[in-house]
Amino acid sequence: MPVRLPRLVKHPRKSMPTYDAVLVLSFGGPEQPADVMPFLENVLRGRNVPRARMEEVAEHYHHFGGRSPINDQCRALIAALRPELDAHGLRLPIYWGNRNWHPMLADTMRQMVKDGVQRALVFVTSAYSSYSACRQYQEDIERARMAIGIGAPIFEKLRHFNSHPGFITPNVEALQAALARAPGAAVLFTAHSIPMEMARTSKYVEQLENAARLIAAGAGGIAHRLVYQSRSGPPQQPWLEPDILKAIDEVKAAGATSVVVAPIGFISDHMEVLYDLDYEAAGRARSLGLGFVRAATASTHPRFIAMIRELIEERIAGVPEADPCRQDCCPAPIRPPSTGHAPPPPAQ
Repeated sequence: MPVRLPRLVKHPRKSMPTYDAVLVLSFGGPEQPADVMPFLENVLRGRNVPRARMEEVAEHYHHFGGRSPINDQCRALIAALRPELDAHGLRLPIYWGNRNWHPMLADTMRQMVKDGVQRALVFVTSAYSSYSACRQYQEDIERARMAIGIGAPIFEKLRHFNSHPGFITPNVEALQAALARAPGAAVLFTAHSIPMEMARTSKYVEQLENAARLIAAGAGGIAHRLVYQSRSGPPQQPWLEPDILKAIDEVKAAGATSVVVAPIGFISDHMEVLYDLDYEAAGRARSLGLGFVRAATASTHPRFIAMIRELIEERIAGVPEADPCRQDCCPAPIRPPSTGHAPPPPAQ
């Protein structure tokens, strides 16, 4: 006779919201020389930055043919994420919108309305907390929703992932690969500098320091130093230090023969990585006679793509966040009067 299994008792469960789409939300970047100045005008809208300073920043893009790699990287991420979601039964369409360049967030949101999307999860292409890396994206979403009005979807941002194994593991592997090319090198972990005021009202530094510890430990307890790059504010405004160029000078003065730079503050190789590290920092190291190796970013590493899927599954399952965003976290900074310098960082 077949064994009769005991009847399962179903306990009441709090109903969770259903989601019908995923939005990848990023910074955006120019894709041809003619886009560069209009893109920078979008980035700097509402700020009194002289044209001459904008043209100076534009040269960073023209150095690489007037094309930022960030849009292509978003395309690659979405192309890798689609089969990952399909393989796990997550039949959610993936949309893509940017803060500063096409596809613009508001245009993407209008398409989502046409497609009948009512509630979407948002993956922001920044791992850390700060005004420009987190809250400003929330403001972008609300601004676009207000422009659309009735019928605009509801959006819920996925949690920060700076300590998630899916982010740490690719960075560990990248650091190990870089050290294999430069055994015994000094190790500098780098992230975008931000104004001290912005840092004090967020967990940006704390999260970076924790990620650096986890990555260094995963690579075998590597000695390391956290430094910053891409400062763009007026000289009288304090920003996070030390700057990477100064740190490279100090590495040389301490007797090192090579340096490995790991851009753990970024998820992919966009302009701040290409220009500020592969061009400027590498050039400084060469001028000092230092070997220079730059570690890869997480990009489309399979573990990183799986992490995005896991974050989506967490939210669908209603897993509580260990460290949720507070309503008052990461407030907008008080901007000093313009002195002809670029604004606080994009934190892409």
